Amino acid sequence: MTMRPEGALAPLPARRVEMRRRAAAPAVDPAVAEFRPGAHEMPGFFVWTLGCQMNLSDSEEMAGQLLAVGCGRAPSMELADLIVINTCAVREHAEAKVIGRQGQLAELKRAKPGLRVVLTGCGVRESERTSLARRFPAVDMFLRPDEEPELALRLGLVSAQAPVGLQTAATAATTVVSGRPVSAADHLAPNRATALAEGRVARSSTISAWLPIVYGCDKTCTYCIVPFSRGPERSRPFDDIVAEARAIAAAGFAELTLLGQNVNSYGHDLLAKERFGHIYTERASGRKLDLRGRPDLAELLRSIDSIAGPEGRPAIPRLRFITSHPWDLSDRLIDAMAECPSVCEHLHLPIQSGDDVLLQRMGRQYTVDHYRERLARIREAVPGIAVSTDVIVGFCGETETQFDATLAVLEELRFDTVFAAAYSPRPGTPALRMADDVPAAVKRRRLNALLARQEAIGLERNREWLGRDVEVLVERITPRKRQAADEDAPPDDASLRVPSLYGAAGEGSVALAGRTRHNKLVHLSGDPVLVGRAVTVRIEFAGPFALRGRIAPGRAVPGRVAAPTS
Repeated sequence: MTMRPEGALAPLPARRVEMRRRAAAPAVDPAVAEFRPGAHEMPGFFVWTLGCQMNLSDSEEMAGQLLAVGCGRAPSMELADLIVINTCAVREHAEAKVIGRQGQLAELKRAKPGLRVVLTGCGVRESERTSLARRFPAVDMFLRPDEEPELALRLGLVSAQAPVGLQTAATAATTVVSGRPVSAADHLAPNRATALAEGRVARSSTISAWLPIVYGCDKTCTYCIVPFSRGPERSRPFDDIVAEARAIAAAGFAELTLLGQNVNSYGHDLLAKERFGHIYTERASGRKLDLRGRPDLAELLRSIDSIAGPEGRPAIPRLRFITSHPWDLSDRLIDAMAECPSVCEHLHLPIQSGDDVLLQRMGRQYTVDHYRERLARIREAVPGIAVSTDVIVGFCGETETQFDATLAVLEELRFDTVFAAAYSPRPGTPALRMADDVPAAVKRRRLNALLARQEAIGLERNREWLGRDVEVLVERITPRKRQAADEDAPPDDASLRVPSLYGAAGEGSVALAGRTRHNKLVHLSGDPVLVGRAVTVRIEFAGPFALRGRIAPGRAVPGRVAAPTS
C-alpha cells in the first residue's frame, strides 16, 4: 500500500477525462477477466505557466509526472480536474495575473467541488508560506520550485504500479541564505536524471527543446527574489547534460536551449577533475571564483556541438543558452560561440542600467565599462551577432540624469531587443529596505520613453536585413491578424502575399512564423508542412519587432548565415 506523505492532499476523485494512455491495453485471458480490477479514471490536468524558460522546463517535468500516473491533459482550465499554476515573482505583473484569477478559480471550484488547484514557481517561498493562503485563497497546495518533483506523490495520485522514481521522490530540503530558509536544491539534478530515464519529461514542442543545466542563483541582485525562491546554484553533472543532449539529437529536435538563472555560471560548484585540467581560468568580474579544472558552459557547448549528424554536421543544428550574466561571459565562452557551428548568433546579456551607481545599488557588481568591453569582445568574435538585454527603469533613487545615462547607453550599444520594466518592490528582496522613491507616474514616463527610443533602434537594426536571404526555422502557423500586430505592418497587404513552396501561387498557403539563427521573428507564407523545417527566406519587410519575407528558391543551407555588420 502506498502511503500519503504528511501534508499531502487527499487523493483526487476519479473523473471522466477523454485522454487515455497512448498504449493499447494488452489482451485479457477470458478465464481471468472477471478478476481484473475495473479501469481507474484519473483526473484531467491543465498547467498554466508564467515567467521564464526555466518555468516552461519545470512545467514539462510536472506534466510528465502526471501523464506517467495515468492522468490526461485537459484542453482548458474550465474542463480540468487539476490546475497547476507555475508562477513567476520576478515581475509584479505575473503575480498580479494569478491574484486576479482567484475569483474565477473559486467559481470553478464551486461548480466542481472536486477541483484541486496547485501553485508553484518562484511565487512560493519558504519564508512566506504562512501568508500564501491569504493571498491565494483558491489554492489548495503550495509547492516551492524544488518541491515540484513531489507533485504527483503529494496529490495522492501515485499507485504501487507507478514508476519507481515517483514512489520515492526525494523530500526537498532547505538551507539558509541571508538568514532565511530557502531551497537547498541538491536533489534536482538526480531527480531530472530519473525523470529522463523513466520518460517523465513531456516536452511541449517537437522542434525546440529546453535543457536545464544549473538550478538556483548565487548572485546578489537586490531587486531579485530568485535566490530566495530557487536556492543556491547547483550544477548538473557534465555527463548527464551531454547524455540528455544526445537523446534530444536522436529524437530529431532542430533546436536546443541550455537553461539556467545564470546559465554561464555553470560548473563552478562541481568538483575539479583531471579531464578538465585544460580549463584554467578565474571569474573576471564580481565575486572571485577559482574555476580551474571544472567544466564550464564553453566545454558544454563544444561537447554538444560535436555530436555529429548526417554528413558530419552537428546533429542539433541550432544551440542556444539563456540567461547570461556579465560576470561570467568569459573569453573561453566567447571563443566557443565563435567556433562552434551550431551555436546561434544571438546573446541575451542583461545590463539593467546605464549608470554605475545604480548598478552597484542593484547589486550587479560590474560597471558599464566592463559590460561595454565584454560586448565589444563578443561582437568582434561573432560579427553581426544579435544582442538582447534587460533594463529596469525607476529603481530606488534613480535620478533623471541616471535615466538619461541608460538612454545614452541604448543609443551607443544598439541592442536588437530590449526587455524593459518599471521597478516594482518584490517582497523578500534586499531592495525592500531601500526607499522606493521614484513616483509611479515618473516610472511610466521613463518606461514609455525608453521603449520608444528602443523601438526606433530596433527598426533600424531590422532594416539592415532587407533584401537578404536568411535561414528561418518555421515554428508555427499563425493568424494573419497576429502577424500584422507583431510586425506593425499593414494587415494582409496583398503585395506581401507569397506563393506556396509546393503549389501554385497562394494555393494551400497559410501564414507561418519562425526565427532566424539571430533570434529574429520572421513572418512568411507557405505550406503547413514547413512547420519544423528550416527554409531560406528573402526579407522584404522590416518592422521594429519582426521581419517578413518570401521563401527563396532552393533549400536552406545548414550552418551560419552571415549578419549585416553593425
